[in-house]
Amino acid sequence: MKDKKQIIFPKYNQYLEQMGENIKLARKRRKLTTLQVSERAGIARSTLYLIEKGESSVAFGAYFNVLRVLGLQKDILKLAADDGFGRKLQDLELLK
Repeated sequence: MKDKKQIIFPKYNQYLEQMGENIKLARKRRKLTTLQVSERAGIARSTLYLIEKGESSVAFGAYFNVLRVLGLQKDILKLAADDGFGRKLQDLELLK
């Protein structure tokens, strides 16, 4: 069975695009070429291009490996770390 491309609503695409741009800027600040980063991350250069565009079809592991090459692997821990909405829901449950 062939994997389907993940469908992201257009209003949320901007988040992925911004993440891709952030990754691209981090690479450029380190003066690393796309070839250097892709080889070190163990991905094709075309995959790095898609990552820097914020493409949703790229595996999460590939994004992680690029962050690792850039020394930004701990940024993954920031995802969903500040769950304000979840805490409010939990607090409401505690008040019952």
